[in-house]
Amino acid sequence: MRRVIAVLAFFALALPMAAWAGSITFTDQFGGVSISDAGISSRGAELRDVNFLGGGSVAAASGHALGSVSYTTGALLSGSLTSGGVFSSTGSSFDITGVGAWARSLKAGSKGPLDIFVGSFVGPIDWTLDGKSGSKSFYTLSGEISGTLYTGRTVMGHTSQNITVLTGHNSGHITSGSTQLQLAVPEPGTLGLLGLGLVGIAGMFRRKIIGS
Repeated sequence: MRRVIAVLAFFALALPMAAWAGSITFTDQFGGVSISDAGISSRGAELRDVNFLGGGSVAAASGHALGSVSYTTGALLSGSLTSGGVFSSTGSSFDITGVGAWARSLKAGSKGPLDIFVGSFVGPIDWTLDGKSGSKSFYTLSGEISGTLYTGRTVMGHTSQNITVLTGHNSGHITSGSTQLQLAVPEPGTLGLLGLGLVGIAGMFRRKIIGS
């Protein structure tokens, strides 16, 4: 019975901490983008690193990728392609695919490429001019995303893609990108109440033992 009390007390203390361990960060690089008033679309972006907050990370080996990141936006709503603007999320997409042993280990029975995240942008997508150097212009494509994780859970997150464009070109290359998916977990207050409840149950067990 003491073991039961110890286990309940452990979960009571650990549950509030679990509320902060609910995100996965993906890093992509290389590949390119096509840019027009009709939208921006990526091609060949390589998934280079995956970090599970509180659960370790996976990094791509030299010359290899962990998978791919692909995205498309809707049409340009305001501003311009050169000075920066806002794109629509209508008709957009944002997908992350994993390949290799690490991806197969995430889902039992998975043999080929695994759709880690399938979703789209939600709300406006910012196209920000960060600076210029010679014939190069540096932009950041950023926005909120929502979709389905490989576990079947609906998740939301944010992506920021750094893109370099040569003057006069309607294409560019991805220098780096970071996407964070926030898992839907109970807020700390809710978990705290659950923890207090478990402490109460443990106390009842203890009083019953003493009384007997």
